[in-house]
Amino acid sequence: MNLTLQKGIDPFSGKTIWVMLDADYQVVEPIQQYLTYLCGTKSPKTVETYGYGLKAWWEFLSLRQLDWTKVELSDLEEFAYWLRVGDFHKIVSMQPVQALRSERTINLVITVVKTFYEYHIAAKNIDYQQFDKVLATTSRTRRGLLAGIAKSKPTRQKLVKLKEPKKFPGCLSDEQIETLVKACHRLRDKLIILMLNSTGMRKGELLGLCHQDIGDFDNHTIRVVQRPNNPNGARAKGVERVIPVLQELLQLYNEYLIHEYPEVESDYVFVNIWSGEIGMPMNPTVLNTMFSRLSLKTGIKVYPHLLRHCYATRLLKSGMSADRVRHLLGHTSVQTTLDVYSHVVNEKDLLKVVRQEEE
Repeated sequence: MNLTLQKGIDPFSGKTIWVMLDADYQVVEPIQQYLTYLCGTKSPKTVETYGYGLKAWWEFLSLRQLDWTKVELSDLEEFAYWLRVGDFHKIVSMQPVQALRSERTINLVITVVKTFYEYHIAAKNIDYQQFDKVLATTSRTRRGLLAGIAKSKPTRQKLVKLKEPKKFPGCLSDEQIETLVKACHRLRDKLIILMLNSTGMRKGELLGLCHQDIGDFDNHTIRVVQRPNNPNGARAKGVERVIPVLQELLQLYNEYLIHEYPEVESDYVFVNIWSGEIGMPMNPTVLNTMFSRLSLKTGIKVYPHLLRHCYATRLLKSGMSADRVRHLLGHTSVQTTLDVYSHVVNEKDLLKVVRQEEE
């Protein structure tokens, strides 16, 4: 089945929306209902990711001639295998098979399919009993994604899940950070690198920053605020928080405003200055391109999220508690912090966290 995920703009709200069309350019209703729901709760980039996951699922259903309302656990297992190797051969090869997708990507797609069915169960479009074996239940109360659509029901554990190898991308040295900054000829780009390195913000949080979030010389902090309707689609996924910063970072911010910031009225810190619609909030794609060029120029592989890892590792190695780092990173749970940075958390701090959870 040839599906197309089409990006559009809602004429009433002006928000970015995603539409799933079939080969005849007709809307694929089951998918579209879910994507429309997500557009009101998730960032455009997240909705796009979910859309491509469901596109893969629909392609699989078409190849297997399956009805989306009558799938079984074995179908989901075969889907995971198909995502991994791209065929349905039952004979196991004795030779190594090149994986088409990583374990993490496959698990993400399986999660997309799972929540797609949760949505349609909650909306009473399909029978809950039909998927009792596909989506296992636990005794905990569902929170989050489907809150508000249906009454509380048990959450479902994912039965189909690949084990993901633990990978830590490493960190850059102070010398490498300095090299990256010196390679930038524009104050805006220097500020972006130093702000990510000094705050550990996510890319969406950085591009959603407004001038009112930046402290002055009596208040050396930056606030991370959740704004769901940023024109550039940027979104703060983490918990709102206040991050202390050095005065030198605020000084660079002021120099950027004086020497480079365009003469436009804009609430946003990082905007288009030399190309595109001047004064509009910087697009995530532009930021990615900037880092790609910087990597080629310096020979240092760098991307926005790597600087977040550098920030967290630096704080933990300095002796800061995992719970404090959790807060600064915007993690909802300290376990998330420990999962990613367990190799730099000292044993005493780890035991302290475990005791607190037991209490």
